[in-house]
Amino acid sequence: MLLRFFFFLLCQLIGGALGWWQAGPWGAGIGACFAAWLWFAWDLWRGARVLNWLRQGDPTQTPRLSGLWGEAADRARRLVRQGQLKAQAGDARLQEILQALQASPNGVMLLDAEGHIEWCNQMAEEHFGLDAERDAQQSIGNLVRDPDFSTYYASKDYTRDVVLPGRASTPSRPVRVSVHLHPYGDGRKLLLSRDVTALEQAEAMRRDFVANVSHEIRTPLTVLMGFVETLQTLQLSNEERARYLRMMSQQAVRMQNLVQDLLTLSRLEGSPPPSMHEWVAVSTLLRRCEDEGRALSALLTQNQPGKPHQITFPTAEAAQAAGQVAGNAAELQSALANLVNNAVRYTPPGGSITVAWDVEPDGSARFMVRDSGPGIEPEHLPRITERFYRVDRSRSRDTGGTGLGLAIVKHVVQRHGAALQVASVVGQGSTFTVVFPPSRLRTPPRSLSGGGPAVAAEPPGVSAA
Repeated sequence: MLLRFFFFLLCQLIGGALGWWQAGPWGAGIGACFAAWLWFAWDLWRGARVLNWLRQGDPTQTPRLSGLWGEAADRARRLVRQGQLKAQAGDARLQEILQALQASPNGVMLLDAEGHIEWCNQMAEEHFGLDAERDAQQSIGNLVRDPDFSTYYASKDYTRDVVLPGRASTPSRPVRVSVHLHPYGDGRKLLLSRDVTALEQAEAMRRDFVANVSHEIRTPLTVLMGFVETLQTLQLSNEERARYLRMMSQQAVRMQNLVQDLLTLSRLEGSPPPSMHEWVAVSTLLRRCEDEGRALSALLTQNQPGKPHQITFPTAEAAQAAGQVAGNAAELQSALANLVNNAVRYTPPGGSITVAWDVEPDGSARFMVRDSGPGIEPEHLPRITERFYRVDRSRSRDTGGTGLGLAIVKHVVQRHGAALQVASVVGQGSTFTVVFPPSRLRTPPRSLSGGGPAVAAEPPGVSAA
């Protein structure tokens, strides 16, 4: 500031000196005034340059000035640059937040005070069938017309959520979406949505499971209680007493099998995956499946002579050449025998059952059980591995099943990285196939082709319904 005042006085002195030299004392006064106005005009021009730069707001076009106006321009440039950097940092932070919200597995939607959509992520678009650009500033009430949501939005009681059918929901594949509003700011609202289809299905399965278990246990218990009461109150002959005791034993065995299968399912769900370092010979599994299948067939057809099942298994040489499979021997034997036993149970006497083990070119292997039974209708195929699901309830109980066998098979197959495939034609039979990945298989060396692979230790039995 002192330097600025010094230059102003210097300009007046120079003007006064030039005026004195040209016109004496009057010239000195006029020269000093003219010099002052000239300095003022020059300073005003410098200020105008700074003002024009400030109006443009471009920090890269700073005017090159010295003195007070130069310092003011430099400081203003720094402030503008700092503001721009803060704005850029804020925009970057906002973009990071929006990207995080986009990556959220839940739907997120921002609504203004009037209920207009300000922003929504991709998951919200899928839940409600929206387009973020097209539907921006549209009223949520006009786009989501479900009566339950309209009532929920109008009630202004957002302490709970409301469950709506998703936009992609169909009768065969229902989709359920939970919607929850959270007020914030000056009347704005945050809408959160999440897909609860799996949760509702799990809850429905839990209710069905409890109901089914209660029903399956209550039925034999009722029979047992009736027989006990009969034995306690009536005078029965030895033959009648023996018949009642035999029926009571059958019901007790039925409950025991049910409890055993439930324990097996619980163990499968709670235990770690089977090791890749334990190997069991395929020939051992096939031989055990054959023994169980033929024994069950003989039991079921004992009252119908001349009508045995036609059961076909791979030859001993083919079974030896199949090699070994990695996994839990007891679980594998339970699952494969379950498929064979089901084929025997549901195939009428005299029908055919074919069991095969085929190695595919890609190194995988297929364990296949084909029967000539009544077949399964297409609408039942997606659900036959559910617990207690039965295509024919009366037939299942007559054959002694608990409704848990295929559920056990599904869990064992998944734990061993395999896949269960089911194909069936009503009136022509069914085919159940387990496809094992190459990583869980190994074939015997060529040099051992005559003796076959080493046979694993006999696994303990696992209940199979």
